[in-house]
Amino acid sequence: MATAKTVKDVSPHEFVKAYSAHLKRSGKMELPPWTDIVKTAQFKELAPYDPDWYYVRAASMARKIYLRGGLGVGAFRRIYGGSKRNGSRPPHFCKASGAITRNILQQLQSMNIIELDAKGGRKITSSGQRDLDQVAGRIVVAP
Repeated sequence: MATAKTVKDVSPHEFVKAYSAHLKRSGKMELPPWTDIVKTAQFKELAPYDPDWYYVRAASMARKIYLRGGLGVGAFRRIYGGSKRNGSRPPHFCKASGAITRNILQQLQSMNIIELDAKGGRKITSSGQRDLDQVAGRIVVAP
């Protein structure tokens, strides 16, 4: 295997699973006290079943910033938004929680994985890119 694997070369599902485990193991990301009771969006009826959902969301957001920089809180609210069911009335699109998104972005920024972009939104740092590529490389080697 001559070429190093990047995030673009591996399955998104596998990468997010591996990177969320990496974030949890590293211990740098601390869970806010409200993660076990909060809904991830207004249109959700219940809190997530997965106890590690916060790490999974953070891994997914880091991957999205890696692939396409310049994403901010508003963009992520739209990405993770969904359909609000209104009972007998027609469903409508509804954005996801901004507080969760903001909190994760601030934590990724304090871990030096992402940084503020001059053009708006966030972009990946060189150390963050190296970190994500290392995790992607381990996925390729594993199977």
